[in-house]
Amino acid sequence: MNAKVGAAASAGTDAAERSVLLLWMIFTGLSVFAAFLLWRYGLIRLMVNSDRTYISSVIAVLYIVTCIHCFWRTRAIAREGEVARGCRAILAAPDGAKMLASDGRGLPGGLVTDHIKSLVQKADAQAKGRIDQTLLLRTLADRLRGSNGFGAFVSDTLMKLGLLGTIIGFIIMLAPIASLDAADKVAMKSSMGLMSDGMAVAMYTTLAGLIGSILVRIQYYMLDSATQRVFSDAVVLTETHVTPALERRLGTPS
Repeated sequence: MNAKVGAAASAGTDAAERSVLLLWMIFTGLSVFAAFLLWRYGLIRLMVNSDRTYISSVIAVLYIVTCIHCFWRTRAIAREGEVARGCRAILAAPDGAKMLASDGRGLPGGLVTDHIKSLVQKADAQAKGRIDQTLLLRTLADRLRGSNGFGAFVSDTLMKLGLLGTIIGFIIMLAPIASLDAADKVAMKSSMGLMSDGMAVAMYTTLAGLIGSILVRIQYYMLDSATQRVFSDAVVLTETHVTPALERRLGTPS
């Protein structure tokens, strides 16, 4: 039975969880294609050359690092979804309760399995009564979220970097005005050049910060939604298969 269940658990990824990675890849692919078009038409080169503060370049590097982190977290959540499905397939079998009697050693490894093992240990520690998993579920939710909060931090940071570039650009733009002499045409031309450079810094950094912040928000919104689905699956799994079986072992009346 274990061999059949193991084969069923590992044979293919569920569509709901597979869509997590698929959506991320589609979104990232579209972003890469858009970046290629901007590079092809020289807009990225123009932004880098015009931004003397290099803030837009820092924003781009930070965005790439964040995309890598989001991909790593998305894969982790997809694996947890597979673990939850594998546990459900095992525990839903006619003799699935035997896995709980063996402290869940036959279940696939993961955070959901660790939660089930904690429930088994709690049931063994208490003599009777209903099993309250509220605190354990809070712990599972925190562990599933992991470092997902990094996305909100980076999104806010990108926005603030864009605003910082805006302020610096306006400082560069307004600095020549104090020494501006309308009679000196050479100085006037030089001052206009500096004002144009400052405006370019302000506009490019603001644009890069806003776009980067929005794209990061979209990615981590999809990740948070997938995390919530895995947590919901874990709650349904434990409430329908784990805690009833453990309470029957304790002799708790329905």
